[in-house]
Amino acid sequence: MINLQRAKQQGFTLIELMIVVAIIGILAAVALPAYQDYTIRARVAEGMVAAAAARTVVTENAANGQAFALGFEAPVASDNVTDVDVSDAGLITVTFTARAGGGTIIFTPDPVLAVGTPPDSSIQWDCAGGDLAQKYRPSNCRSAP
Repeated sequence: MINLQRAKQQGFTLIELMIVVAIIGILAAVALPAYQDYTIRARVAEGMVAAAAARTVVTENAANGQAFALGFEAPVASDNVTDVDVSDAGLITVTFTARAGGGTIIFTPDPVLAVGTPPDSSIQWDCAGGDLAQKYRPSNCRSAP
């Protein structure tokens, strides 16, 4: 007697495997740019830490009526941050390398500071200035749309 029963299919067909590969490719094409933005944002965080130290120095010097940059030593340049600068007006400029977005963030004190005149209220910092792309900035440093 001839056995006419068909064998059950085992495994996947070539078409099914190609569909899975195509779906994975589409997901990767969407995920990689988002991952790169997150990587740059993490690098920008290094500059935010450096700016925090500068803000402390400026705040203490303003409260004591001294020059804002007195006692501030800019951190050594790194792979992500090339410079942190404190101006005579109390502005803090953080300059980033191309790896970290290649721009600047400027921290502006509020109220406006004057050397020799301690501020009447606590200093609030606005970091929306500078030319670093909005998508790389921390959320509190993005300008309103």
